[in-house]
Amino acid sequence: MSALAIVPGEIINLFQEHFRTGATPVVYRAPGRVNLIGEHTDYNLGYVFPIALDMACYVAIAPAQHGKLRIYSRDVNDEFALDVREIQAAMPQKKWHDYVVGVARELVSVGMTIEAADICIISQVPAGSGLSSSAALEISTAVALLGGRNMKPLDIALLGQRAESGFVGMPCGIMDQYASVFGHAGAAIQIDCRSLEHEYVEIPEDVRIFAVNSMVKHELGTSAYRDRVAECQAAVAAIQEIEPEVRSLRDVPLALFARIQESVPLTPRKRARHVISETQRVLDFAAAARANDLREMGRLFIASHRSMQYDYEITSEEIDFLVDTAIKVPGIYGARMTGGGFGGCTVNLVAPESASSFRQALTTAYEERFHITPAFYDCKPAEGAGPV
Repeated sequence: MSALAIVPGEIINLFQEHFRTGATPVVYRAPGRVNLIGEHTDYNLGYVFPIALDMACYVAIAPAQHGKLRIYSRDVNDEFALDVREIQAAMPQKKWHDYVVGVARELVSVGMTIEAADICIISQVPAGSGLSSSAALEISTAVALLGGRNMKPLDIALLGQRAESGFVGMPCGIMDQYASVFGHAGAAIQIDCRSLEHEYVEIPEDVRIFAVNSMVKHELGTSAYRDRVAECQAAVAAIQEIEPEVRSLRDVPLALFARIQESVPLTPRKRARHVISETQRVLDFAAAARANDLREMGRLFIASHRSMQYDYEITSEEIDFLVDTAIKVPGIYGARMTGGGFGGCTVNLVAPESASSFRQALTTAYEERFHITPAFYDCKPAEGAGPV
């Protein structure tokens, strides 16, 4: 039996052992995601192309009489409690439970009543890996606190995004929460981050997707993310001097950018070049997936990584090494960094018969170079959030 199969039983047992109330909780889940291509395009209103993972965050919840949200996370072995009457007045504390409290505040703000409850959390999505453990926590919390009350799926995704950007303080786009809500088995989700519409694109059956965790997350990531958002906005402002109708980098075709890029200051120009070319790569990658063109999919992976490496400047020595090593292994179509940057994971397109040699080659080389053992995740597209 897989670890995925036993988590619901595990979390019910843990809930009852920890809270000792005799209650039997209801369990909800929301998946993490790996973005196949389309990095840092979401907050520029472009396209992204994630899959929801079968690794998920599980939340067990049962009503209580103590007047609080009492929240326990096994992953950090910590408990936090908040009086339900104080949810709307709560302030961020720069702790793990900000994600939970932020979601509760957003639910209250749209008119949902939050009753006292005991909440237990177990997540399979490794924190700091670039697989969106935060969105998995936000969305699993949202569906658990809703408890079957009706809310449109898109509104749940937007609520999670507001919790992270407005309460936690990370100015994220919509992709992570959207993928956690709208995941679909066997398919990627091509999301239009301007219209907030999506379509499913089946992944070819003769390729496996592996995320490889560098086990490194550089602290620069959070501040640099905010810097990139600001640099993209600076690029838009410069382009508007020439093309006033432009509202975001999504509005700038590659041909137009090539013609006017010298008018954009150097650093914002590099950031814009990545975002504009990456948005086009998403569309090209979707077409290649539909055509079962694995070599073109791999080429686009590598082009995306080089763009992040040299134009967006968000990779790291460890991540570049994993990519450069992977693409030399026979049977590997392509590799790229995935996630916010400065560590975390790569994502790799692997021929099924090459999976074992891929793992061995990367593990050996990475251990020799950095004295770190990478973690491998076999990424299978999964369904989005809901009750277990």
